[in-house]
Amino acid sequence: MRRREFIETSAMGTLAACGLNLNKTHVDAREPIQRSGPPRFEVGLAAYSLRKYFSHNKRIAQQPSQDGPAIDMVGFLDYCVSHNFDAAELTSYFFPPDADRDYFLGLKQAAFIRGVAISGTAIGNNFTVGAGPKLDKEITEAKRWIDCASLLGAPHIRFFAGTSRQLDGNPKRLDEATEALSQCVEYAAQHGIFIGVENHGNLTPTQLLEFMKRIDSPWIGINLDTGNFHSKTPYEDLEQCIDFAVNIQVKVSMKTPEGQKYPADMQRIGKILKNGNYQGYVILEYEDETPYQQIPRALSELRRVL
Repeated sequence: MRRREFIETSAMGTLAACGLNLNKTHVDAREPIQRSGPPRFEVGLAAYSLRKYFSHNKRIAQQPSQDGPAIDMVGFLDYCVSHNFDAAELTSYFFPPDADRDYFLGLKQAAFIRGVAISGTAIGNNFTVGAGPKLDKEITEAKRWIDCASLLGAPHIRFFAGTSRQLDGNPKRLDEATEALSQCVEYAAQHGIFIGVENHGNLTPTQLLEFMKRIDSPWIGINLDTGNFHSKTPYEDLEQCIDFAVNIQVKVSMKTPEGQKYPADMQRIGKILKNGNYQGYVILEYEDETPYQQIPRALSELRRVL
């Protein structure tokens, strides 16, 4: 029996003896991810960094930007090889609309023979839309992408829980989003895939950690994006969440609560990851201008601070 299980079982026995209600909707505590050894990093690139150059975005055809070469997913893998990235996040937004089993297996084969690890993929779900057909559809679509990730050999999917405003505006939204995530985590666990809840939609550390507390599974963690805490204390926010991180996305810029962009302190980010003893993928997600020119420089800086 794990230590946490022993503590919970003992506590429940004590509460029962006192005649208290034992109907719990979630666990009372969850231990951080336990890691052995020193920090270890595998540096990768998110396909979102070159989003303007794909021919499709979220199944909709787009005209690739003319300020750089057009690209597809195999071309993106080649780009990762040419710049010596260890891994690639194959963001699902840029798969062609007719992507099928053969397509995903072909990408898996292409990545393997190039020596590029597929760190994961990403979907644009929202679990704070309110109970009903819309939420049911979001869950069904999320499970479909878990199946696709399994074909792809992706060990991780970054999920959006929803938005901070929707969670704060209606207490039921937290329960509904937790239930939706729980269903997806249970399904992903059957495929050996991690769910990383991203700090997207202005989610706060408190909201993210509440999801971690409520869903007691080793197959869920935080997809920690260094540029997504638009607060006055973003680095402290990152420090609060690092113990539950299963994937790191690094942006070269951050935003104030008012939405004003400013350069990220890459040295400080590197220190947070090392002090947090993080082990795993660190994915560069470049969102600024002229990515073809700037990604190599950002990669060099990221490797230096790590």
